[in-house]
Amino acid sequence: MNALSTELFGIPLSLLDFPRVKSWRGLGSSDSNQYADRLATVFDYRNTFYDRQPRLDWSDPPEESSAYDFVLSSDVFEHVAPPLDKAFRNVYDMLKSNGVLVFTVPYEIEDSAEHFPDLHEYGMAEVGERHVLVNRTRGGETQIFENLNFHLSGSGESLEMRVYSEKTLRDSLAAAGFSSVKIHAGNYQPFGIVTAESWSLPISARKGPFACNIDAMRDVMEEWRDLRARVARSKWIRMGRRLGLF
Repeated sequence: MNALSTELFGIPLSLLDFPRVKSWRGLGSSDSNQYADRLATVFDYRNTFYDRQPRLDWSDPPEESSAYDFVLSSDVFEHVAPPLDKAFRNVYDMLKSNGVLVFTVPYEIEDSAEHFPDLHEYGMAEVGERHVLVNRTRGGETQIFENLNFHLSGSGESLEMRVYSEKTLRDSLAAAGFSSVKIHAGNYQPFGIVTAESWSLPISARKGPFACNIDAMRDVMEEWRDLRARVARSKWIRMGRRLGLF
């Protein structure tokens, strides 16, 4: 949320202090209800999931083009089927010209690995007490993969498709068309943000430079006007004025 606030408003804001800008459209991908519920009250925002309904698979063609001011994704892209560049390109296509992707994903500093680069027609099978992945490549070759890695998810476990490095992430985002990529590595004590490591940090990728349109500005000014009116009506404020306290 600190990364999102910085990208949208230019300053760190707590989620409770986000202004109401219903003209901004946002899309979540496996976002936690701890912040998804609040985002839905201040933006035109909806949440989706990779492994359950309402479902969104980033490897599929986008349902809408140039429709969203921001997209959030929480530890999803390591589970999306290859090719990875297609997933990031689909996000890019869904963003408006000045939109931003803010996401988290496990990644290493240098090492990376695509576990199933030739994935095409595949499924899971149980052999004894183990899961194996069976794949038929585009060329008709049958592959069997054992020793699979799974991550805990909201509905159970999700298969790890790859391990990123910071470089592979930057390269993939650039290949998808994003103009700038930022690793949010800074500490921010007021929010209790202290980075213990230099990897797996929140990332933002911009499709284009930030621009606040007239509808968004109107929403912010209307909220500011309403806030001032509520403050002016407060009996405590009126009493303080009479007493000359302010």
